[in-house]
Amino acid sequence: MPYKQQGVTLVELIISIVIISTALAGILGLINVTVLHSADPIMQQQSIAIAEAYIEEVTAMPITDPDGTNAGEGRATFDNVDDYNGLINNGVIDQTGNTITNLDDYNVSIAIDNQTINGINNVRVITVNVRRIGTTSITLTAYRAPYN
Repeated sequence: MPYKQQGVTLVELIISIVIISTALAGILGLINVTVLHSADPIMQQQSIAIAEAYIEEVTAMPITDPDGTNAGEGRATFDNVDDYNGLINNGVIDQTGNTITNLDDYNVSIAIDNQTINGINNVRVITVNVRRIGTTSITLTAYRAPYN
């Protein structure tokens, strides 16, 4: 009766260990990348919420300046859409000038452009850009038409 081999040879064992190690290294590398970027969607959603808040603040203002002058105005006294043109905040700041805690890594800039759209003159194009260090920037655009 011939002898039947039971078990594995040393070569087979080493080859299986190498294959399993390579597969595990690939899987662990993928898990590592996933964990490193798991907070990115939260940061993007936070950027969108910040941009929406600034757009809401700007679009609530009238297009024409109620007092006719922009002299000596700060963000707390902005009274029309055009006052926000060129606004740059390092960190998120509310309407009264207070820094919002835990949002220091975000930078906000606003640009206001005057355009004619579909025959309507003096339409303000409000562009808000929110950047966070280490992530992509978010840009939202809104339109504010004058009252007839």
